Amino acid sequence: MLRVEEAQERVLAALEPLGDEKVMLAEAAGRVLAEDVVAPRALPPWDNSAMDGYAVRAADCAQPGTELGVGETIGAGHLASRPLARGEAMRIMTGAPLPAGADAIVKREDTEETAPGRVRMREAVQAGDHVRHAGDDVRAGEVALGAGTALGAGEIGLLAALGRATLSVHRRPTVSIVSTGDELCDLDQAPGPGQIVNSNAWALATMVRAAGALPVIHPITRDNPEALRTRFRLALAADVLVSIGGVSVGEFDYVKDALAAVGLTLDFWKVAMQPGKPLAFALSSHGPAFGLPGNPASSMVSFELFVRPALCRLGGHRTGMFRPRVTVVFGERARKSAGRRMYLRCQLRREGETLFARPLAHQGSGMLRSMIGVSALVELAEEMTEVEPGARLPALLLEPI
Repeated sequence: MLRVEEAQERVLAALEPLGDEKVMLAEAAGRVLAEDVVAPRALPPWDNSAMDGYAVRAADCAQPGTELGVGETIGAGHLASRPLARGEAMRIMTGAPLPAGADAIVKREDTEETAPGRVRMREAVQAGDHVRHAGDDVRAGEVALGAGTALGAGEIGLLAALGRATLSVHRRPTVSIVSTGDELCDLDQAPGPGQIVNSNAWALATMVRAAGALPVIHPITRDNPEALRTRFRLALAADVLVSIGGVSVGEFDYVKDALAAVGLTLDFWKVAMQPGKPLAFALSSHGPAFGLPGNPASSMVSFELFVRPALCRLGGHRTGMFRPRVTVVFGERARKSAGRRMYLRCQLRREGETLFARPLAHQGSGMLRSMIGVSALVELAEEMTEVEPGARLPALLLEPI
C-alpha cells in the first residue's frame, strides 16, 4: 500500500491545468487566471488626498501655528480650478485630486479656523503628509495579477479598477459522479428491503462544487460488469471520473476491471489510511479517474485528500491545493492498529494561540454524522497504536477557526 503523501504526489504529477476560456468579470470569482494582467493605467491615477482637510505647500507650514488663507473647496470627483498659490490652503475632501502646487494634506482635526477664510495649522507639516501618490497601489505597465492567481474579492476589485471586463481563466473541471451498487436507490424512492438512498452522490457533488468544479451526477449503476463499462464510457466525457463503491475485494467489486476495460490504466490501488484504504486512481487519454470506497466517511475523506487537490490542480491553482496543516492538542485517549494512518474527524476550539481537538463521537466509516460539524482531520501516524490526552498532533483544517 502507498503512503498518503506518495499517493498524493502521484496524482498531482499526472495532471496539468485545463485550458483557458474567456469569461466576464462577474463570472470570474473563484476562478484562476490563465494570463498575466498588465495594468493599463496607474492606481491611483493621480495624487489625491487620504483625508478630509486642507491641501497646502509644506514649505508654507514648516512651523507649528502657521496661519493661511483658504481658497476654494475641492470635492471628490472634482478638480481645482487653478493651482494652489503660495501662502494659501484649499479645503479638500478624501479622494479628491491634489491641486497643482500642493504637496501635503493637513487633517481637518489638526487645524482650527481663526476667522472666516483663515485656518491655523497646529503642527509642522512635511511634504507627502496624507497624500496618496499616483501609482502607489499599481504602476502603469506592471503585472498587477499574474497567471495562476486565484480570484477572490480583492482581485476582482482590482480588476474592476483596471477596467478589465473580460478575463482569460482556466476552465473549471467537469466531474462525472457514478454511484455503484445493487443496494442503492434514488433520493425520490422509498428504500426497499436491503436498500439505502444514494447519499454519497449528493455529498460528493457538494464537495466538487466547493472545490470550484462542476459535478454531473449519473444514474445509479448496478453491480454488473457490462453496466459499469457502459456507464464509464459515458462518464468519461467529463474531465474527471469519480466512481463510488465497488473498489474493494468483494465478490461484486467490479470497478477496477471495468475501468481497465474502457481504456484506463490503473496507477495505484489501496492507500495506507483509515478510513478509505480501497482507493483506485487510473489514467487515460480522457483524463483521471478515482474509484472511491462506498462508505460515506471513507468516500468523503478520500475525496478531501486526493480528489479535491486534483480538481484544484486541473482548475489552474498553483498553491492552496491542500488544506492548511496545524498542530492541535488532542483531548482524549485513542487507540488504533499500526500500519495505516488514521484520520479522526474532530471539532476544534481555540484558547489563545492553542488549538484543542475533540473527536466526534461517531467515527465509523459508515456513519454520515461523523462528517457533520467537522472542522479538522486529525492525523494519527501509521506507527502509532495509542494516543494519550494532551498529545500534540498534526491536523488538516477544513474550515476557518
